Amino acid sequence: MADILTPTLGESVTEATIAKWSKKVGDAVRKDEILVELETDKVSLEVVAPADGVLSDIKAADGETVTPGTVLGVVTEGASDAAPTAKAAAPAAAPAAAETPKAAAPAASAPAAGAIDIAVPTMGESVAEGTIGTWLKKAGDAVKKDELLVEIETDKVAVEVSSPADGVLSEIVAADGATVTPGQVIGRVSASGTAAAPSANSGSANSGSAQYSAPASDTPLSPSVKRIVTENNLDPKAIQGSGKDGRILKGDALSAIGTAAAAPAAAPAPAAAAAAPVAQPRADQPREERVKMTRLRQTIARRLKESQNTAAQLTTFNEVDMTNVMALRAQYKEVFEKRHGVKLGFMSFFTKAVVAALKEIPAVNAEIDGTDIIYKNHYDIGVAVGTDKGLVVPVLRDADTLSLAGIEKGIGELGKAARDGNLTLDQLQGGTFTITNGGTYGSLMSTPILNAPQSGILGMHNIVQRPMAINGEVKIRPMMYIALSYDHRLVDGKEAVTFLVRVKELLEDPARALLDL
Repeated sequence: MADILTPTLGESVTEATIAKWSKKVGDAVRKDEILVELETDKVSLEVVAPADGVLSDIKAADGETVTPGTVLGVVTEGASDAAPTAKAAAPAAAPAAAETPKAAAPAASAPAAGAIDIAVPTMGESVAEGTIGTWLKKAGDAVKKDELLVEIETDKVAVEVSSPADGVLSEIVAADGATVTPGQVIGRVSASGTAAAPSANSGSANSGSAQYSAPASDTPLSPSVKRIVTENNLDPKAIQGSGKDGRILKGDALSAIGTAAAAPAAAPAPAAAAAAPVAQPRADQPREERVKMTRLRQTIARRLKESQNTAAQLTTFNEVDMTNVMALRAQYKEVFEKRHGVKLGFMSFFTKAVVAALKEIPAVNAEIDGTDIIYKNHYDIGVAVGTDKGLVVPVLRDADTLSLAGIEKGIGELGKAARDGNLTLDQLQGGTFTITNGGTYGSLMSTPILNAPQSGILGMHNIVQRPMAINGEVKIRPMMYIALSYDHRLVDGKEAVTFLVRVKELLEDPARALLDL
């Protein structure tokens, strides 16, 4: 017998709730088949069968609360051998059904002689599972060592899996969309250079990826690039890749869209005098398309909605005259970059101002835990970063101890790690306050949503030249709207407004921070 255990649930997550069993007692199960889903306050986890056999006992029913290591059920190994036979004998009127590829699939999973397993790598601390993206190769294709084969998505980061050796991709064990765990075999490479007959699993894996089939190209395309290329009918051979070994990055593909769109613009001109033909509406693609949300997008959606449902969120606004900060930046940016090796941006000024305001209004740096208030005496500032997979908020630790250069370097490193998908869970947890800059995308004003369990988030916006009344005269000044969303259960309106005014004062007169005024 093999116990079905509750896996590690993640840092600071001590319990989970049984959501739903997908099997009942007496059902035949196969190793790594999903049996039950657990829900925590942070993520949903799928628990799979530890072995082939029969689900002989369910010890934790739907709705029960469990902790890591709790036995959820028991699988009796080897007892499933007779089950397929009984099921195959039942439809006597259709004996050919026993010979379908689906029935033969389990036998095809045996590794071929000399084959090398492709295993799921470690995906980060407390990340227990991931989802197979789109395979870039199909069974029978030649592969080279370290060539990208597939991308695995987790609720935090994306992990690339490469070929372990030169040879042929002889088998795909885990199809597109399958849930996998660290160490699980997802495919095999035949190092001898000969391909085994594609299994039923590999066939289904590639049939599911037909929607985003990779166009012919000398280098493999990542799933995001492949999607852009396919949806916009681009030729990957015509796109100049700026990545390693000429690999096409998402930015290259997006740039190619504009180039491709400009070329046919002149084509309709000669036909302008002729009668306009009846347009065929979207004959090359469906009017609608259903795509499964990535784990990261599911996590973002769930956490944002949980934040709205839990906190009493309110937003207060103000505006900042950016004249002095911009002048200071323009005066010293070249010397600053030569001295510190990093550009002087606005984020360091805002971070310094936020930390100073948090020290004066500690409630904005606190959080609610049940009926307790936890006041933080450290200042770990989350910085929202937009990536092609979604919004992530890496944390700049101990921002109060950093200089402007240290802040700029730290934010730059976190931003690069976010865009490259190299953030660790430790870099995404434990923030006390968040700054988000919608101004980089042209936002004039917004009401940011709290990053739970934090009690405050500052929204930066676009800098716009506006006429302002200054000492009885109208002058044009670079102005920015700033917004503070806060949890009204903990932060009073007076504290929120005072906090935002303090940030405004420190930005409009940066010397105040140096003089501690």
